[in-house]
Amino acid sequence: HTRAPSAVQPACARDRRPLVSVRSSEPRGGVCRAFTMSDIKVRSQPVHYKETGSCFDSTNLGLITERPGGHETTKPRPTNVSAFSLQKITSRKQADNFTKKGTGSGGTLVRKAPEGGAAVGPAGAPAGSKFQAFMERPNPPNTEFRRFYERGDLPVQVDHGGVSNRIQWKVDIEKLDFHHYLPIFFDGLREIEDPYAFLAEQGVYDMIDVGWKKVLPVIPQLIIPIKTALNTRQKKVIVKVLKVLQRLVTCDFEGGHPLIGQALVPYYRQILPVLNIFIRQNDNLGDGIDYGQKNRENLGDLIMETLEAFELNGGEDAFINIKYLVPVYQSMVIS
Repeated sequence: HTRAPSAVQPACARDRRPLVSVRSSEPRGGVCRAFTMSDIKVRSQPVHYKETGSCFDSTNLGLITERPGGHETTKPRPTNVSAFSLQKITSRKQADNFTKKGTGSGGTLVRKAPEGGAAVGPAGAPAGSKFQAFMERPNPPNTEFRRFYERGDLPVQVDHGGVSNRIQWKVDIEKLDFHHYLPIFFDGLREIEDPYAFLAEQGVYDMIDVGWKKVLPVIPQLIIPIKTALNTRQKKVIVKVLKVLQRLVTCDFEGGHPLIGQALVPYYRQILPVLNIFIRQNDNLGDGIDYGQKNRENLGDLIMETLEAFELNGGEDAFINIKYLVPVYQSMVIS
């Protein structure tokens, strides 16, 4: 026999707010108190992508339709017809439309801001706005690394240490098929969610440091993942890829015959255009101190370091190819 539900329920049962299992310091028989989430400081996990789901779920790749690094979502600026032809867009003047005192441009390109509005630059663009070339592109969570990792096909897992996390490899790195695994790890460099971002970045470093003898034949397969990651134009991703490229061109230096830097020269056309866009992205601090300089996240300085590493390890044809794609670059070898 089942007991009939009681008509009189305690306050905790009647309260529909979410309860948290917290031991109350009140004596038994006291007032029943409901602890809600507002009573406890809980920091929610940041949600980067809605397709990710929980840690027990796999990413729903079927919902992703965006192309990584695509230009479809960027809004083009209005075309200035007078810049390409003799035509000029004009408006009909009204009787009350005349220049009043203090409303002219004063010979400057930036017009004064109207009351309650932002300053207006050339062609009606807001002054200080980011141009389309610098805007971030879509970076959907549909990398090959994520798909293989969620399926359990990668021999890696996170080793949660006391100070920092590390990668625990289930097999010897030198026994891996680099033609299969290294492009997958490079494709995961554009991930910004953990554990995918940490495993992909640290996995790349481990593979090129331990198995540097097997990297050279795989260089052609790494170009598309590198290009896709750079085309997202997200600062966090670009900084990560540039640091990996610097390690890549110098990983075979201990062998006495560095060839990886020379093997990248034919692919400068795919790698360097994005670097040419952001090469002047330096932090202008005046007389201030950059306390985060040790993190090496200044994009302009990092790009210059990468181009210098390309020139030093790319052979005699490296500089002229870099100069063709990045005209502002000055050689550090040729005086």
